[in-house]
Amino acid sequence: MNIKPIGKRLLVKPLKMEEKTSSGIILPSSENKTVPNMGEVVAIGAVDEIKTGEKIVYKKFSGTEITDSEEKYLILEMEDVLAVAE
Repeated sequence: MNIKPIGKRLLVKPLKMEEKTSSGIILPSSENKTVPNMGEVVAIGAVDEIKTGEKIVYKKFSGTEITDSEEKYLILEMEDVLAVAE
């Protein structure tokens, strides 16, 4: 991935849902099972509050979706980030 966001933007990879529950039940597979509004920061622009590798919560329907090597990413404005998940 050679995409570097500019300004106060982040490149985020949306998190995928677990295929198995904590009790061991296997969930049916689906291509678009993502955790709603959560992602992992892959690259950052001019942002000091967030670091790469952190998981964040962002506003619903925000960002611009891009695809690279069949992987989906979002470019988010810093204003769309609501929280850092631990």
